[in-house]
Amino acid sequence: MAGATCGCDQFDNMSTGQKGAVTGAALGTGIGMVSGGSFGQVVGAGLIGGAVGYIGGTAIGNK
Repeated sequence: MAGATCGCDQFDNMSTGQKGAVTGAALGTGIGMVSGGSFGQVVGAGLIGGAVGYIGGTAIGNK
């Protein structure tokens, strides 16, 4: 799924943290849009999702 959100070969060259950030941002943005949030809420959800995804991906990559 994460590869589909990026839609490019660059996803394969990313670190685990970067992949988590892309996936988290996409999921956060999608959830914000589906819930009918304002533009600011959708952007905020994407930023929070990206941050959480990066932290999680980095933790997984360090194991």
